[in-house]
Amino acid sequence: MSRYKIFDRSKLELKSLLDRDSRFNESIMVDPESKPLKIEKKKYNTIEKLAEKMIFSKEKGAPIIIAYGAHLYRNGCSPFLIELMKKGHIQQLLTNGAGIIHDFEMAYMGRTAEDVRRYIKEGQFGLWDETGRYLNECIQLGAQLNQGLGESVGKMIAKGELGKEKINFNKKYSIVGNAYGLGVPLSCCMGIGQDIIHTHPSCDGGALGKTSHRDFLIFSNTVSNLEGGVFISIGSAVMAPTVFEKSLSMAKNLARQEKRMLENYTLFVNDIHPSNWNWNKGEPPTNTPEFFMRFCKSFSRMGGDFKYLELNNKEFVHNLYSILKKADNFSE
Repeated sequence: MSRYKIFDRSKLELKSLLDRDSRFNESIMVDPESKPLKIEKKKYNTIEKLAEKMIFSKEKGAPIIIAYGAHLYRNGCSPFLIELMKKGHIQQLLTNGAGIIHDFEMAYMGRTAEDVRRYIKEGQFGLWDETGRYLNECIQLGAQLNQGLGESVGKMIAKGELGKEKINFNKKYSIVGNAYGLGVPLSCCMGIGQDIIHTHPSCDGGALGKTSHRDFLIFSNTVSNLEGGVFISIGSAVMAPTVFEKSLSMAKNLARQEKRMLENYTLFVNDIHPSNWNWNKGEPPTNTPEFFMRFCKSFSRMGGDFKYLELNNKEFVHNLYSILKKADNFSE
């Protein structure tokens, strides 16, 4: 037994998610067929080149992987990823715990995101029953069935059920639910203690670890076939680079043993932090702020063809979708 006391979650006062004031509803969602915001010509050309590489990878049967942070969902961009999955332009997704949570809440009640400042003051931030209860029960069931975390939640949303309980989900804007329905693996790599469902009394760290680790291995399996493929990180400053580097190391280890190539791939990072550093010529000095741009520094070490684009993720994804739609003729 441990010598230390732990926090007693059974004493927490949970409130219904339905009683929470939420910041966003379905009105944030962007219509994929709408006209994208105009951006600088140089940045537009960069996205065009990325689209060309994606089309080439699709034609060659090489995977296109997209990692995304929760703000992509909160910016109303889930319809773009759903449509790209449907058109065969995504073979693997990777997100963090917040990406799963916002997705669930929108599918469950059409609203998501809370006022952290307000609810922290009240001692109520994150302490909402339905989000914690349904997701934790789903994850525990997934652990029993040897499923990944993303797969477990996707199945619940897609089928509208958790065990024998029927739940009325609206999966229209659910990346997780649509990924499951389309057979596209979506991996969720959680950091324990970083997400609101970890405060819920029903949370089981063992189930979280088992399902999230399985997702890591599912993701790594896709990365092992990345030769000729494309990996895109959108607004994931910590999770995507740290997970990818471990997956790529395992993938290269296996490729070396099997005497096959794993050298030619595209790594593309989109975020809003300014950077004038040429990442293809090495790392910046340790006394500069850019040295601590993990989402560029890690990927610049990974080989392949690396590119960083400073741009709002809504502008990036909308323009990328528009270019792909025109170039690959999938608007019909």
